Amino acid sequence: MELKKKFTTVLAAGVAAATLFSVAACGGSNDAADTKDDGSEMTVEVFDSLANSQGLQKSGWFAKLVKDKFNIKLNIVAPNVSGGDTVFDTRSASGNLGDLVIVGTGNGRLQKLVKAKLITDMTPYYSSMKNVKQYDSAVKFITKQAGKDGVWGVPQGVSSQSPTDPSEGNEPGSAPYIRWDIYKEIGYPEIKDLDSFVDVLKQMQDRARQDTGQNDIYALSLFKDWDGDVMQNAASICNWFGYQNQGSVFISADGKDVQPATKKGGVYEQALDFLNKCEQAGIVDPDSTTQDWDTMQTKVTNGKTMLSLWSWLGKPRMNSDENKAKGVGFMLAPLENMKVYSAGFQPDGDGSTIVAIGSKAKNKARLAKFIDWMYSPEGIYAASSNSGGAACPKSLGCFTTDKDGKNPTLTKFGEQAMTGDHANLKVSAKLGGSSYDDGYSKLNFKAVSQNDIDPNTGEAYNPLLWKSNQDQTELFKDWSAHMDNAINDIDYLQKTDRISVAAGASYTTPQEDSTVSATRSSVKSETVNASWQSITAGGKFEKTLDEARTKIENLGYKDVLKVDQDNAKALIQARKDIIKQAK
Repeated sequence: MELKKKFTTVLAAGVAAATLFSVAACGGSNDAADTKDDGSEMTVEVFDSLANSQGLQKSGWFAKLVKDKFNIKLNIVAPNVSGGDTVFDTRSASGNLGDLVIVGTGNGRLQKLVKAKLITDMTPYYSSMKNVKQYDSAVKFITKQAGKDGVWGVPQGVSSQSPTDPSEGNEPGSAPYIRWDIYKEIGYPEIKDLDSFVDVLKQMQDRARQDTGQNDIYALSLFKDWDGDVMQNAASICNWFGYQNQGSVFISADGKDVQPATKKGGVYEQALDFLNKCEQAGIVDPDSTTQDWDTMQTKVTNGKTMLSLWSWLGKPRMNSDENKAKGVGFMLAPLENMKVYSAGFQPDGDGSTIVAIGSKAKNKARLAKFIDWMYSPEGIYAASSNSGGAACPKSLGCFTTDKDGKNPTLTKFGEQAMTGDHANLKVSAKLGGSSYDDGYSKLNFKAVSQNDIDPNTGEAYNPLLWKSNQDQTELFKDWSAHMDNAINDIDYLQKTDRISVAAGASYTTPQEDSTVSATRSSVKSETVNASWQSITAGGKFEKTLDEARTKIENLGYKDVLKVDQDNAKALIQARKDIIKQAK
């Protein structure tokens, strides 16, 4: 899904931000008088750390829906687009973040927001927020995180489903996806492990070049611009084997193992070793060290790659209806030793991002109603309809139901909005005009998990999970025939015991000491640089990483590792607690 390219959320700004918060505490007020609301049109300024576009959303179907229901217009301030942390710091210092605030809570930020009186206690409005109240435990989790009684915000991604069930729906986010049509051409060879995967990918590259006469096709293409504490592309490969990184450590889904990225022979080194062997086999795009995401994903769209590290990269760009009918596209690879990491549903939300009301906002009761609406079935379908998103409102003509409101079925409009050329899908003037993509919500805030169940229809909000929308294309039928007759990727992984579900706990890391953060920055830089160097090191792979390990230790990594291990221990405990809570 396109929106998943935006991994970045606005992070706490360290010492400088702390100073600004102290200034804001003097100027902000959580008790600003809320004058009587006469219902007149109101422009609502939204400070939105998730948004990928900014400005006044004054036209299109979502804007019309919000205007008709609440008589408000949304003006989005998006630090991702312009200004980054500076925008947050400046607005905090002024004592006014915005009327609505969508912001990350990690590293102690929520406590700072409350202490500085930058967000409102929504307790006076909470009793009438009937939709939000269905997720009361999630609200209480935020209260606990804030360290002060009150209703300070509502987390995104809440769910009513079991925390031990895979939350992804049909397919995991990160798993090996291959050009199935090319894999078919070479005879569906077994893929026992990463070493044999290198050989299979080489065969696929050779065959694709032979078929097309194009020598600029590579099995895989990488990019640098998502790197964080580790090389992000390599970290995604670790997901294939049940590990997810948090800071500089990798935590197994079952919580039984925590590995530093520097561990010799560890899961991260195994991922780098795979990429090194791919490089030596000549199947890595030589532009990988210099290109960005946009350049790389265009190559996927143009058929220049054989491997997608994620379901949401290859499938949306190659698996058009036309291609699937011809048996062409990306599908999950049968890697025998994979144990794919899956995130369980989160009853308390993702815990890292909330929507709140700014302390200086007017007509707070109306804003509370708007927040509550986002957690209603109508709001979930509407506000979650980001580009390439999984939901679309019935009022827009996306789907129909039977006379009892059950058996949801996509209309032709809905099919194009969800799986087709939604960028050129026209919306009638009566419903807001312009195109579907021009009109979708720019908030990029998914209040409730897309794969949660709509109480009205009895099926998921995600149309891809509807009984009426099961894939019957040639591509799927051939894949299923070779994958235990699975009905989707998750089904295959469960049937073959190749999935590992991390219980859906809400957890955010506490505020980090500034000296540790400074060391982390140096460690991060060395780790990422060494990772990329190891891929192109040829036979000097182990030597390159051994030298890097020594440098990292000399930078004071032990202090960073201690923090990350403690945070990992807390996350593992949170997972245990949410399982108990659900029983």
